[in-house]
Amino acid sequence: MRPNGMPGNKAAGDVTPAVLAIGRPDFPDILIDTLRRHAGVGHCMVFALNRAGAAHCLLDAGNIPIGGDLGAAYAGQFHESDPNRDALFAGEGGGPIMLPAFAPRMYGTRYRKIFFHDSGIVDKCATAIWAGDTCFYVNFYRIAAQGRFAAPQRERLQAIAPAIGASVARHFQEKAAPEQSLAALFATRAPLAGLTPREQEVCRRILAGFSSEAISQALGISLHSTLTYRKRAYQRLGISSQSELFAIVLQLLTRSLN
Repeated sequence: MRPNGMPGNKAAGDVTPAVLAIGRPDFPDILIDTLRRHAGVGHCMVFALNRAGAAHCLLDAGNIPIGGDLGAAYAGQFHESDPNRDALFAGEGGGPIMLPAFAPRMYGTRYRKIFFHDSGIVDKCATAIWAGDTCFYVNFYRIAAQGRFAAPQRERLQAIAPAIGASVARHFQEKAAPEQSLAALFATRAPLAGLTPREQEVCRRILAGFSSEAISQALGISLHSTLTYRKRAYQRLGISSQSELFAIVLQLLTRSLN
């Protein structure tokens, strides 16, 4: 464990662009691009489920031409026969859920025909996270032209799934409550809120991947000042790297969902 009990998570830090896009119109594009680059995902679909029996398709992005039709069919009736349903609802109120590995035999004949045979989907991974009364169910697919997920890709998805799930949930909460922006989270929640305004500006740019030189230019300050602000911020937070800074943001993001 790192200082403050935060896990070192370089893999999660690699999905920073998706986290920084929360609440923006281009979030779906940045999300699928991040998933493609880091885990070879071809398509991503997100569903919102609740115990009352309602399901909605919130996001459909990637390389499946009939993705929209699949989303409507799942939300309309097939969510009730999803073999992952029990695992989804058993995890209510907990942290991120990583669903069991895909196996065609898990699904009924009609389900397999519509969602896998007709669509060309050959593999699937999934994660989920509860935010209040809503389960955000995030599905990652590969089609026949790509082949199944390789073992390293599955490991990569497992590593980034908590960050992806939290980002998706926060994004769709943002659309309902725009005042609760990621910037507000950064500015108002300890320990990040304990940083000075300039330290916060430097840290936000560190998260976005800016070099120290680029931060100096963007803020109109010397390189020495940038390094000083970074050093002071890291000391206040008890960390020593960008990945640990991201881990703090991710932990606050996840806690704020419920």
